[in-house]
Amino acid sequence: QVQLVESGGGQVQPGGSLRLSCVASGFTFSTTPMRWLRQAPGQGLEWIAGINTGDENTFYKDSVKGRFTISRDNAKNTLYLQLTELKPEDTAVYFCGYLPFRGQGTQVTVSS
Repeated sequence: QVQLVESGGGQVQPGGSLRLSCVASGFTFSTTPMRWLRQAPGQGLEWIAGINTGDENTFYKDSVKGRFTISRDNAKNTLYLQLTELKPEDTAVYFCGYLPFRGQGTQVTVSS
């Protein structure tokens, strides 16, 4: 069955950085476009980044463009999200996935 396991979250100060990872199994990762989503406290799920089967085509929500970088290592069945210049409004649970699947999420808290 499809399994997606996120890790790498934590608490950082504004302006800090984190690297999230998502290990995938149960499907052909290398031929599956992937995405990152997040859910802030009291808010709905929002799409923030997507990547096609290689690293050449990536897509971002405007609010994270230039600060977050999505990438993938098909040999390791792993999806990444590099978060930089973090802001308090980036506080959320971050999920990786592809429709209709997503993992259990990893918490990112940006606070001084």
